[in-house]
Amino acid sequence: MSVKISIAAIAGLLAGAALTKALAQTSPLDPPRAAPHMFETEFENDRVRVLRARERNGETAPLHTLRDRVVVHVNSCAWTVTEEDGSERMYSYRPGDVYWQRRTTRGGTTSNVIQECHTLQIEVKNPSGI
Repeated sequence: MSVKISIAAIAGLLAGAALTKALAQTSPLDPPRAAPHMFETEFENDRVRVLRARERNGETAPLHTLRDRVVVHVNSCAWTVTEEDGSERMYSYRPGDVYWQRRTTRGGTTSNVIQECHTLQIEVKNPSGI
């Protein structure tokens, strides 16, 4: 009897883990689902997901959540941001520029892109296994 309970418990844990993973991938805040006009999945496995992202001037991204990731700029791009103190700051990147960006949830603001930004965003799924 205790063997059956142990097997059932293990089966339940595995089913729960699979359900958690499936729900995370189908979250309404997942970028390709929330903003398919801006994000598409290029590659995915159990460790990483590579998103191709395009941001154009005047676009308003719906609310979405991005995981911890490495961002690689594919083209030259620039945009302006109004800081909390009201000042404006311009950000610009060249092809091949790379940086780390922490998990964030954002959306609802209109893009002030001066040049269209095209990036590859490599999301880390399981950092403990690397």
